[in-house]
Order: sequence, then C-alpha cells, then structure tokens
Amino acid sequence: MNEETTIEQSRPMLQLGDKAPDFKAVTTHGPISLSDYNGQWLILFSHPADFTPVCTTEFIGFAKLYPELEKRGVKLLGLSIDSVHSHIAWVRNIKEKMDVDIPFPVIADIGMNVGKLYSMIHPGQSATAAVRCVFVIDPEQILRAMIYYPLSTGRNMDEILRLIDALQAADTHGIATPADWRPGDAAIVPPPATQQEAQKRLSEGYDCKDWYFCKKNI
Repeated sequence: MNEETTIEQSRPMLQLGDKAPDFKAVTTHGPISLSDYNGQWLILFSHPADFTPVCTTEFIGFAKLYPELEKRGVKLLGLSIDSVHSHIAWVRNIKEKMDVDIPFPVIADIGMNVGKLYSMIHPGQSATAAVRCVFVIDPEQILRAMIYYPLSTGRNMDEILRLIDALQAADTHGIATPADWRPGDAAIVPPPATQQEAQKRLSEGYDCKDWYFCKKNI
C-alpha cells in the first residue's frame, strides 16, 4: 500500500454541516478558488466525462436552469477528470451542435485533486471518472446538501432547484419543508421542544394535525 492510498483511506467522508474544503483549480473561465464564492450560494457538481451523451444532456439542463439559479443568488461550478482544453472543446461543441451556451465555469481536474478532496471518485463505479455528485454550499461555505447519482443516471434539474428553494426558505423563515414541497406550499413548523410548548402549540393558530405536526403558510 503506497502513501497516497493510505492518505485517501484516512480522509473522512464529507458530512452535512462541514466547512466545504477550499481549493484552487484551473477552469474554462480561468483560475478559481472555492473561497471566491464566499458570501454566495454555490452548486458544485461533477460529471464523468466530456463528450459523453448523458453528461451532455445534463450540461444542457444546467444551462437552462442557470437563469433560475441566478434569480436565487446561486452560482454553478462543474468538474470532471478532463483537461481544460477538452472542456473548452466540448462547451464549443454543445454550442455548435445543440445551440446551447454553457455560462458557468468547468474545473479541469486531471490530477483528481478536487475530485478526491470531495470524494467524487467511487472505485465501485470508476477509478478514473467522477460519479454525478451535487454539493450545495451556502454563503458561509457550509456544506448543506449532497446528492450522488450513478454514471448511468442523469440528474433531475427540477429536484435540484426544489432543493435550493427549500434550503433558502428554511434559512429565511425558520421552517422545515415536507415531502414534495414547492414554493407556495405550506411549510412545517418545528416541533415543540418542551411539554409546556406542546401544550401551547394547538392554540397558536397553525394548521395542526397534532401538537408535533403543524404547518403554516410562508
């Protein structure tokens, strides 16, 4: 076992609530650091490889989602284990063949430095390609959500946007969101923490099924 393998095995998997690890990388928009996004929401996502069909559909999907993310103050940053020249050629190919502009930067990660830092390389899927990861990083650079998809399955862009809306609503209003929540739906009021609060809850004007399960409009 070599030193690099030992280091990789000893590095803990990222967890929700962790500070997102900083990095510096070359991208299609020039050099970028994670710290450049401090104070902004960021979606960092990986794809297995340039010039592949599922990844192409995803990049088109992210490009179409981009205006909605901008409205919410969210930046996009892609990554794969490809060179910056491959990224540039692929972005140009998507414009030429599909007439879609890719407005966000894409990290060139030939050395798998960022991929390993963020546990994007899953040997059970591939030792040389990143799986389809989505990391949502908040303005304090805290990791708020992670989604992993296998190489064979393209992501659902509606769910990514729904996740952003839910996280931002939770931060703004101090609520939680139920299954299938969309903006405009009632949200969950956090359950009471004491017996006294539970006694009061049913008389506080919320839409309650029981003391622990109440909703309100936001």
